[in-house]
Formats: sequence, structure tokens, C-alpha cells
Amino acid sequence: MANTIVRWNPFKEMANMQNAMDRLFEDAWRGNWSAFNGGFTGFSGFDSPALDIHETDTAYNVAVPLPGINPDDINVRMQNGTLTISGELPQPKVEENTKVVVQERYYGKFSRSVSLPEHVDAEKVEATYENGVLTLSLPKLPEAQPKQIAIKINNKQLDSGS
Repeated sequence: MANTIVRWNPFKEMANMQNAMDRLFEDAWRGNWSAFNGGFTGFSGFDSPALDIHETDTAYNVAVPLPGINPDDINVRMQNGTLTISGELPQPKVEENTKVVVQERYYGKFSRSVSLPEHVDAEKVEATYENGVLTLSLPKLPEAQPKQIAIKINNKQLDSGS
């Protein structure tokens, strides 16, 4: 019986560990959490969609990508300074006698709430849905908009253009 000495390579071990961690995170993002969560295997929804909020002097503009969703299935609420966008994306139908090889598209119920300042005019909010993107315009109340202050010199009003 011959004894064999194997040289230990710590860099190889670290590379193996990195590969294992990469696989773990890839599986978690795909929803294959079978090793966790008591055997949950599959990700059935995107419960908090991404959004962009831009502010101008007169309004907040919100854009939410919601591709594949019927606009009738989207609910937009404004209550106590909180904007809530919710709805449901139906699960893709798979024909009978068809095997799913890869299914990465999201489906299921979703809801996203974000707090906005109380100075939004909820009566004038406008929502449009075009090319899979929900766009909201939330106008600010007049008292929340910036105002130009005129400057007086020796009790005379300065012309705003000078």
C-alpha cells in the first residue's frame, strides 16, 4: 500500500467555494429554494415590482414596468400620502402533454406601496398604461409648488426679467 501525498491548493478550494456560492444565489433568484423554506420549489410571483419616481416643481411622476398585465387588472390607490399599486399577472398556460423545460417569467399577485408627501392633489392624479409601462402623474397641491418672490428696492417692484 503506497502512501500518496497530495499538495493542498487553497486557491482551488476558494474557487470551489465561490462556485458553490454563485450556484446558491442563482438558485435563490430563480426561486429554487428547495434546500430552504421547507421544500418550497418555485417562484410564483413578483410581489414588489420596481418603479421610478421623478419629482418636478409641479408633480411627482411614477413609472412602473408591468409587461403582460391587462390594465383592468391593475389597482392604483392613494391614501394618507401612500401610493399603492397592486394587481395580478396570470400564470402562463401550459398546454396538456407539454413539459416545461424553463419557466422564469413572473406571475401571481403583486403590490408596491411608497410614501409620498401629503401635498399631492389626489383628485388630479392621472394614470396611463402604454407598452407595458404604467405611468402616473401625481400633481402637487398649489401650496407645495415653488413660488417666485418679487424683490423690492426702495419700495419699488423690480422687473422679474432684470
